[in-house]
Amino acid sequence: MKVEIWSDVVCPYCYMGKIIFESALKKFPQSNELEIIWHSYQLDPSLNKGKNGDLYQYMADMEGVSYEEAVAGQNEVAAKARESGLVYNFDKAIITNTFDAHRLIHLAGKYKLADLAEEQLFKACFTEGLDISNHDVLLNIGQQIGLDKNQILQMLDSNEFANDVHTDIEDAENLNLYYVPFFLFDRKHIITGVVSEDDFLKVLNKVFTKDDADIETIQGKSCSLDGTCN
Repeated sequence: MKVEIWSDVVCPYCYMGKIIFESALKKFPQSNELEIIWHSYQLDPSLNKGKNGDLYQYMADMEGVSYEEAVAGQNEVAAKARESGLVYNFDKAIITNTFDAHRLIHLAGKYKLADLAEEQLFKACFTEGLDISNHDVLLNIGQQIGLDKNQILQMLDSNEFANDVHTDIEDAENLNLYYVPFFLFDRKHIITGVVSEDDFLKVLNKVFTKDDADIETIQGKSCSLDGTCN
């Protein structure tokens, strides 16, 4: 069974979706038979590297709301994250371009470390408030998960895996994918956004038993290409 996941590492719901999916896998007896593939997605490819202003103001501009409403909205997201055991520190989170972070994930994928790379990048962004476009930060994360320092530096100093990132995004467009996280099970059943463990288990069991009588499409809280999250 193949599970393909499109996400962006500055998407707060993508981190939650990852955690809940992993929790569901612990209750799924055939989890060791899954092939999990992480795909790149960029919610806002126009962002520069480094800090792009105040996060709350960025969200206010994207969502067309006041600054105060943006703060309240992010507080709600942080509260939702706590339900999954995550700590979001939006006061120090840096909204930035994620292209090089996705290239690092592709490098990690060569060694079956993509899941660890996703985890550490999410944590760096939302909990630690690090700039995940910064090459020193990416080098440190890569080494933490077991990648070779020289390989990371070579990748960061080149365009390696750039085509892979672009291909993932083009694939998303071909699938009319506009919301992340996006889980695609054997190219048939779909889950978008943050859903329950039971929702994941429902689809996993259906795919494993090859029950395609009713193709499942389940949607929860997600972030869209226009930068809004709801």
